[in-house]
Amino acid sequence: MGKPVKYTALAALTILTAGFSMAPQMASAATAETVKAGNEIAFDRKKGNCLACHQAGDGVSPGDIGPPLVAMQARFPDPAKLREQIADPRVANPDTRMPPFGAYGILSDSEIDAVVAYLLTL
Repeated sequence: MGKPVKYTALAALTILTAGFSMAPQMASAATAETVKAGNEIAFDRKKGNCLACHQAGDGVSPGDIGPPLVAMQARFPDPAKLREQIADPRVANPDTRMPPFGAYGILSDSEIDAVVAYLLTL
């Protein structure tokens, strides 16, 4: 038998996401404009402000309170679950620090949909 293999987080992520093709599954054929709008909302400090807590895409000066927003299709194969997490994360975790963007009216339904479309590209 060979030596046990040590996996780094990057290696595990690579294995987890291997074989996933983003384009065909991207938020039910979200348009490029929707994805772009979602990116802008997610990075806007007066709207989504995702970078305050998360590392995401090519965002500058990300926070580290929340998990990195990577392999989102693998982590949320059902886009409705991701949408639910953004709209009101207290449903899954009553003790969360994440704001309920939908429940508190921070983001509109269409803005949440755009953010979901963007996140599913990560």
